[in-house]
Amino acid sequence: MTGAPLTAGAEEVPSAAPAGPARPAGRGRAGRVLRYVGGRLLTAVLSLAGVVVAGFFLFRILPGDPVRAMTEGREVSAEQRAELRRQFGLDQPLWQQFLDYALGLFRLDLGTSFQYRRPVAELILDALGPTVLLAGTGTVIAALLGLLLGVRSGWRPGSAGDRVNTTVALFFWSVPTFWLGLLLIVLFASGRDPLPGLFPTGGMTAPGVTGFWNVALDTAWHMVLPVATMVAVIYAQYLMIMRSSLMDEKDADYLTTARAKGLTDALVRRRHAVPNALLPTVTLVFLNLGQVVSGVILVETVFSWPGLGRLFYSGLSVPDLGLVQGLFVVFAASVIVMNLVADLVYPLLDPRVRP
Repeated sequence: MTGAPLTAGAEEVPSAAPAGPARPAGRGRAGRVLRYVGGRLLTAVLSLAGVVVAGFFLFRILPGDPVRAMTEGREVSAEQRAELRRQFGLDQPLWQQFLDYALGLFRLDLGTSFQYRRPVAELILDALGPTVLLAGTGTVIAALLGLLLGVRSGWRPGSAGDRVNTTVALFFWSVPTFWLGLLLIVLFASGRDPLPGLFPTGGMTAPGVTGFWNVALDTAWHMVLPVATMVAVIYAQYLMIMRSSLMDEKDADYLTTARAKGLTDALVRRRHAVPNALLPTVTLVFLNLGQVVSGVILVETVFSWPGLGRLFYSGLSVPDLGLVQGLFVVFAASVIVMNLVADLVYPLLDPRVRP
């Protein structure tokens, strides 16, 4: 007779599998991080390649003949026009032009400007400083103003302050940039009443100004109207996103717990609600930082600011294919790089999306 089980209904415990070699604890996470970073890098490279291809063929279908535009008003023979086409490579087949252009990009050679007769890279470097100064200042002020007003509106939605903030922000957001810039020039820089000639109408500095501090103050004075135009148009983006994010966080359980511990409403908002509500604005901030390099074309054109935006406008008017293609690649690359940085930084700020 076989022996009965010692305990009725007891389950048989399966034998343990033989232990394999110990696996380092961080190897799995390191692999996921590498795959995440590699995937984002590959996406950025493919996006930039697509921009290069699209930009090259897009500007080739623009109406107008660059050589004819450069020689307009001059007595130029057909042989001279043909020589200009040969110098700029416009006599080559389209595929050959694209191949030469792509190979030049690998050497960081953006080509030569038709109208300025200078390397495009030199022109971009000359205009980069004024653009970063103007657009960077406007972006920082717009972000700070929008986030501050967004916190106030989102913490008490439906209040009188919320209605005023959102109405004013949406009004300026819907106003055409060039129209607002021209309006500010008429009101504050045209020399007419009620505020005659308070600010310059355009440019970066007045002629004849010398000395570091004099130039700095004069540049700041010239920046008032273009920065005000830029801030008025874009700060609503930050306000509305921050307001929506804070409204979503306002009734969360962790805020109820914080209040139950005796924290004041101001501390609950500042220490707990606002840091979590800021997360969705990270991508917007980085994307706008990428657009700092591309400049504000309409603002720079209206106020004659010597930056990349105005340079791009002058290139389109010819059309200067080498210049607009080089600027297009720089603009797109700045946005793609900032978006890549946002993708890499966001998991560090929010543990929920870490690989």
